[in-house]
Amino acid sequence: MRLGWEYELAGFCGLGLHLKLDGFRLIYVGIAALMWAVSGIFSTEYMAHYKSKASYYCFFWITFFATIGVFLSADLYTTFIFFEMMSFTSFVWVIFDGTRESVRAAKTYLSVAVIGGLVMLMGLLLLQDLCGTLMMEELKEAAQRAVQEGEKARLYAAGACLLFGFGAKAGCFPLHIWLPKAHPVAPAPASALLSGILTKTGVFGIIVISCQIFGDDSWWGLLITGLGLVTMFLGALLAMFSINLKRTLACSSVSQIGFILTGVGMYSMLAAAGENPVLAARGAFLHMVNHSFFKLTLFLCAGAVFMNLHQLDLNEIRGFGRRKPVLAFCFAMGALGISGVPLWSGYASKTLLHESIVEYGHLAAKGLAPLKGIGGAPLFWIGAEWIFLLTGGMTVSYMLKLFIAVFIERHPFRQEEFDKQRASMSPVSALALLIPAVLIPFMGCTPAWTMDYLAQMGQTFFGLREMEHKVHYFALENLKGGGISIGLGVLLYCFVIRRYLMREITSDHPHATSGQEDKAMEKEYVDRWPGFLDLEDRIYRPLLLTFLPGVWGALCSWLDRYLIPAAVSVFLAVSSLICRAMDHLSDSIIVLARYTTHRPLQEKRVHIPSAREERFRNRERAVFRLGYLVEESFSFGLMLFCLGLCLTLGYLLYEFFRF
Repeated sequence: MRLGWEYELAGFCGLGLHLKLDGFRLIYVGIAALMWAVSGIFSTEYMAHYKSKASYYCFFWITFFATIGVFLSADLYTTFIFFEMMSFTSFVWVIFDGTRESVRAAKTYLSVAVIGGLVMLMGLLLLQDLCGTLMMEELKEAAQRAVQEGEKARLYAAGACLLFGFGAKAGCFPLHIWLPKAHPVAPAPASALLSGILTKTGVFGIIVISCQIFGDDSWWGLLITGLGLVTMFLGALLAMFSINLKRTLACSSVSQIGFILTGVGMYSMLAAAGENPVLAARGAFLHMVNHSFFKLTLFLCAGAVFMNLHQLDLNEIRGFGRRKPVLAFCFAMGALGISGVPLWSGYASKTLLHESIVEYGHLAAKGLAPLKGIGGAPLFWIGAEWIFLLTGGMTVSYMLKLFIAVFIERHPFRQEEFDKQRASMSPVSALALLIPAVLIPFMGCTPAWTMDYLAQMGQTFFGLREMEHKVHYFALENLKGGGISIGLGVLLYCFVIRRYLMREITSDHPHATSGQEDKAMEKEYVDRWPGFLDLEDRIYRPLLLTFLPGVWGALCSWLDRYLIPAAVSVFLAVSSLICRAMDHLSDSIIVLARYTTHRPLQEKRVHIPSAREERFRNRERAVFRLGYLVEESFSFGLMLFCLGLCLTLGYLLYEFFRF
């Protein structure tokens, strides 16, 4: 299959399906194939003790083809069809365990997916009506034409609806609520795919609308950048407080999506300023690729822990990874990569994102930023840069917490049991896990060969021209940003996590054996995140399940009690007046007709019927009476017919299954 391949299935679902393959799409189709292959191999061991393996694998592969369809789509209508298919099939992953937590998380996931899909459909209808096309390559010119015709407000409305729909799947704040709850309950291979690539389908849609429709719109770029900064910081903060292994990785996904969205927003900001936004576009795209590999590696490592212990609490699994070099190596590669440490691939993409913020900050300092007010204030962009660096430091701190807890610290009571279990997974699963783990340092050590080549292939999707100069990733200025984040991360781990998010305890442990009852665990991890800050429990569920039904119920009750009876009374009064007027008009017409025809009244002759005529009249009356009875009992006859039909069908089914 060569680049530039296109396919159209005309008439499908009305508008048809349009598929296309270019460099960006080819890379992500390849990543999807690799991720499903690795997760599928790991699933053979992970799912061995589950009873419903057939349903898992069925939806596993349906979701794969739906995800491929999203990335190959050439118009937003095709994207929507595959996007919704992917949302409903991946719902089975979340609810798969059938526990109370799984059902609750699945309901949240499905609610966000359905509401996001409906809002997205509204945006597509608005955009189709406004631009006359949903083809991605035609949207840029169509959007410019709409702006020239004074339809910018409607264009913003369509863009906001699409951003809501795609942002819900990407995990963008404030629609990120499903990620921290769905990942801990889903099977680990499914969590790797949910975080590593299904969230990227949402980012894919945001890139399309940001680069094709609002490619040089400063206000749109400021909106996406602001959402990205809030999402990255909040996700990292949630991850620092979490003490559940998979939940920490899920919150980390929210944070890393924020990094990507920041790059997408900076693309529009730099393009509006007349600069080449290639740094922002390359940084966003490469961080998408990197994050897919990071989360594939880290979630499968978490799956290996869960397979053996059926626990995810850090206090229960601490020390399990000691003397397990393969598991420790794979987890370390993912942790170092996502932390942005030099010589690992995450450093290169974060460097590009950081430089795009710095570049726009220089423009704002020189007064060349097209936005006035907060968007053009140099102080705002200095703050944005420090949020970026601080969030990178928070990433280092929570990944350091996970690695030290699982692979360095000792469990106070079960460490001997953990040390006896040398192998955490089968050799086949370990080999599959090593593939993405090795790619992370390989790409990080050769960014000019590997990552720049991938960026070169992917940047055509953004409609970019070539870079004026090569990026020197390991220059002192670029290493400085990475060093600041690493230093902040070490300080946060030492002074926040070790002192505030851990506590000393002295208590018996359920796994303590004889002679260990009085042995104390020096410290344990505690989750100090305030419960009242849970957006789902404090805002979304009360809003959707209590407030809105209450408001609409009260409104309908008021209408039923006051407005509707009054309207019915008015209607009946008006109808009565109209009927009386029509009655008087009819009487007047009859009287007028009698006076105009001049027909003399004739004497009426009394006719005495004969006996034969009387018999015929009696028979006629009997026939009409019988007809009335049949007409009145027609509904009863229908009921008898349905009952007989059901009995007949039941008898046929009985005979069929009998033989």
